[in-house]
Amino acid sequence: MQYVSTRGQAPALDFEQAMLTGLARDGGLYVPAEIPRLKHSDILDLAGRPYEEIALRVMQPFTDFGEERLGDMIVKSYAGFGHDARAPVKQLGANHFLLELFHGPTLAFKDFAMQLIGQLFQDAMTRRGERITIVGATSGDTGSAAIEAFKGLDGVECFIMYPHGRVSEVQRRQMTTPSEVNVHALALHGDFDDCQAAVKHMFNDHAFRDRVGLTAVNSINWARVLAQVVYYFSAATALGAPHRPVSFTVPTGNFGDVFAGWIAKRMGLPIDRLVIATNSNDILHRTMATGEHRKNGVHPTISPSMDIQVSSNFERALFMAYDRDGAAIRTLMEELRAEGGFPVSQGALQALREDFGSGRVSEEETAATIRDIHARTGETLCPHSAVGAKVAEAHLGTSPMVTLATAHPAKFPDAVEAATGERPALPPRMADLFDRSERITEVPNDVAHIQSLIEERIS
Repeated sequence: MQYVSTRGQAPALDFEQAMLTGLARDGGLYVPAEIPRLKHSDILDLAGRPYEEIALRVMQPFTDFGEERLGDMIVKSYAGFGHDARAPVKQLGANHFLLELFHGPTLAFKDFAMQLIGQLFQDAMTRRGERITIVGATSGDTGSAAIEAFKGLDGVECFIMYPHGRVSEVQRRQMTTPSEVNVHALALHGDFDDCQAAVKHMFNDHAFRDRVGLTAVNSINWARVLAQVVYYFSAATALGAPHRPVSFTVPTGNFGDVFAGWIAKRMGLPIDRLVIATNSNDILHRTMATGEHRKNGVHPTISPSMDIQVSSNFERALFMAYDRDGAAIRTLMEELRAEGGFPVSQGALQALREDFGSGRVSEEETAATIRDIHARTGETLCPHSAVGAKVAEAHLGTSPMVTLATAHPAKFPDAVEAATGERPALPPRMADLFDRSERITEVPNDVAHIQSLIEERIS
């Protein structure tokens, strides 16, 4: 399997090379040169199988790993999850289901990809005898998942930037309390888009990139997206696929999670509708509604992991909608950088609308959804999952609708308590989180300063 850049000017790479490279040298994101399809009988045979076995069957066609080697890494990745089903499906209402993705070590869906990437990177570094430097940006959950996956690993230094004061206390403490010296939490004075821009700048500084052995574990890394494809298959087959189609609503800011659903659909999974759910930072919904993709400032919300205006993985969807035209994508991304946005061509917009629906949820609606679902069903949702559930309710149809519950409510206790009057408790294994010492480095929104800090710490 070969991977190509969305901007068309970087060499094609195999899976391991694309994984270790992260961002392509032309600034683009890697996507598979072709998407393998599973037969109807292959999908049917997934029903009822353990999550690890489904993961092996879905992921292996995209990789260059042998079955036994990849299978061993998958088993190790999910051994620490707190639910035997790994991603259980729970009924929320008539024809409406929750896919619980928060049973991993950091209580968020990012664990599904990050735990596996930790195993993949460790395997590659051991064989290659190399050292790498991971630099990532997070709006909350990616950072803690990355630090949890890479802490204490040989040959890896991990730096995670998050927007200072714009993540929940639980999210922050998950990043700042690990004691392992190879992980570093950097609180950047800016918003998530500033963190993400700094990471991209470092990757485009090829001398720095080569000097420190830079790689990425943000959702710009294809392996992240691939690992997330799996739970679409596990959920859909649990609800009757491939005999009937299943729909999904995905609360998303950076578009990686919903793009994984698009990949699952192209692999042959009968997905009826893929619905993008946004909070008031609604660039994705506005794009789908108007055809104009334009930044409008980032506004802090009670669903901070979605407080994003530069949605990196949307570039992958645009690449597919523009018939894999790298030159067109280069032009659009330059317009986004220079002018803050661009119009989507009519043909590409039609292609996007054929694959994706969308909806937007206000702060008041998010809180009301948490409160109402808790009162009606006893289910407690985090703010991001509530955004998804509210949008899903407007898109219910004949096929089962699955809302992705992306984080445990205890990661956002203040918002949940304000809505329900009850403060959600952390799982017992994390009960001492607020007693642990923190290690935080505050940094200015200055890429040169951050690069110097990184080089100083890895020397």
